Amino acid sequence: MSFLLPKLTSKKEVDQAIKSVAEKVLVLRFGKDDDPVCLQLDDILAKTSHDLSKMAAIYLVDVNKVPVYTQYFDISYIPSTVFFFNGQHMKVDYGSPDHTKFVGSFKTKQDFIDLIEVIYRGAMRGKLIVQSPIDPKNVPKYDLLYQGI
Repeated sequence: MSFLLPKLTSKKEVDQAIKSVAEKVLVLRFGKDDDPVCLQLDDILAKTSHDLSKMAAIYLVDVNKVPVYTQYFDISYIPSTVFFFNGQHMKVDYGSPDHTKFVGSFKTKQDFIDLIEVIYRGAMRGKLIVQSPIDPKNVPKYDLLYQGI
């Protein structure tokens, strides 16, 4: 399903998307097109993109083609999903140590739709961090890795 969503293949394209997507949540899925978990997430993103078109713009970013952002957002697990609103990085409290990105695939389409709605409403009120509406059982668990400390 990743062929249904637009891809950003360079730092310049990612920068342009962050700057130009206005009054919508920008969803950047960092991953690889041939990874099975990425394909599962891409399926959810593709199926919800039309329903969320007034609230969100969804793009796929290959971690190997844009290493600058892969390092910047500390993408050590794929897929990782990062959210922006009007050029501002939106953080979400998933009940995990990392609020900067969602790691893994969403369990259901409804989980993703609910998350986008909460981020959108919070951003419209000027919030930079929102509480995740996703059931903690549906949030993948992982340990943070600190390299080079």
